Amino acid sequence: QVQLVESGGGLVQPGGSLRLSCAASGFTLDYYAIGWLRQAPGKEREGVSCISSSSGTTNYAESVKGRFTISRDNAKNTVYLQMNSLKPEDTAVYYCAAVQRPYQLGCTIWGPYDYWGQGTQVTVSS
Repeated sequence: QVQLVESGGGLVQPGGSLRLSCAASGFTLDYYAIGWLRQAPGKEREGVSCISSSSGTTNYAESVKGRFTISRDNAKNTVYLQMNSLKPEDTAVYYCAAVQRPYQLGCTIWGPYDYWGQGTQVTVSS
């Protein structure tokens, strides 16, 4: 069974940090571009970041550039999103998603994606 499972969300104060993990099971991530997207209450889902299958390409939404870092460990079949200098406007449910995509094609933060995780809540509040 193909699954993506996010973890690492929680409540953090403004200026704090969290690291989200996206673990895959039932398939290997080696040939997949991975994205992180988020959806805040009452808002549309937005792309946050993505990483190509070879890690050669990473992209970020303007709102998170310089604060978030995406990385992957194919040996652990896991992708990470390190989030620093968090702001209240980063509050959302964060989803990871995967699409099989040759590394030469890089990645796009908006997708499309074939597989999705269930999401993890991130709340930034004092």
